[in-house]
Amino acid sequence: MSAQPPVLAVENLKKHFPIRRGVLRRIVGHVKAVDDVSFAIARGETLSLVGESGCGKTTTSRCILRAVTPTSGAIRFRSGEGRDVDVAALPRSELRPVRRQMQMIFQDPYSSLNPRMTIADIIGEPLLVNGIGNLAERRQRVAELLDVVQLPRAYLNRFPHAFSGGQRQRIGIARALALNPQLIVADEPVSALDVSVQAQIINLLLELQERLGLSYLFVAHDLSVVKHVSHRVAVMYVGRIVEVAPTATFFRNPRHPYTEALLSAVPVPDPRRRAQRIVLEGEVADPSNPPPGCAFHPRCRYADERCERVTPTLQPAAGGSLVACHRAAELNLVGVAAA
Repeated sequence: MSAQPPVLAVENLKKHFPIRRGVLRRIVGHVKAVDDVSFAIARGETLSLVGESGCGKTTTSRCILRAVTPTSGAIRFRSGEGRDVDVAALPRSELRPVRRQMQMIFQDPYSSLNPRMTIADIIGEPLLVNGIGNLAERRQRVAELLDVVQLPRAYLNRFPHAFSGGQRQRIGIARALALNPQLIVADEPVSALDVSVQAQIINLLLELQERLGLSYLFVAHDLSVVKHVSHRVAVMYVGRIVEVAPTATFFRNPRHPYTEALLSAVPVPDPRRRAQRIVLEGEVADPSNPPPGCAFHPRCRYADERCERVTPTLQPAAGGSLVACHRAAELNLVGVAAA
């Protein structure tokens, strides 16, 4: 995958939301939801984006799809025709052709489907909006998509209320596949499902990736799911990426103290082993007023004077990792065994 041009390259992406106060609604500050984020996704690769709630994962994914307009930075997408497009710089009138190749699977399978539309209309809507085929051709394409996500064609004329959560998420996946996209952004696609159903959806996503050559940006909290689906993992903290690593390296040999704390919370499936949980003190930094230096330093047990003054940047580390930590080379952090 590394020898091919990336299907997506995010460069110095920022999204700052203004804070307005007073009768005149003057801007008095900004919430730095995404602050100088860079990463790339190769064709056929899954990059998982993890971190605490509010760290900027979903905002990053919405910027990539231009659901929200970035403050600055570049989002370079390589289409199936081999053309490079900066999604961040495109005017809204030119977004539709690019959006056909970048689709999203939503977190909540209940609220993401229109309850007044049949399954045939929901899955066929992207085809209708983009003027693809006539009615009979769209109907045939929808039936084929139901086969792909392993749902019976007899469900075509039913409404969403007739389906379980797992079935609804399969419908959402079929809708995302309707236009043959190159990139799919999956925003916690299994977090609202039962554990047994989660495994089915994850296996379906992996099968589709292998069959169709899809690239995934997988936003998640559950590290056990991340370990199963990812080629690489990126960790976000207060709007910044603090570590990027191949999945095996990420779990066995973390390089950032925040990653070590996240991994310490992963349950160990062995009653004879007691997990050494790292409990972080204090609160997550305020993205509207982050501390100087490393944003994690007030909660980091390894922080020194340099961490309080100088903001670290992503630098290469052992095992193919990138880490934003001044002390990464000298720390021996604990991962998860047999990952």
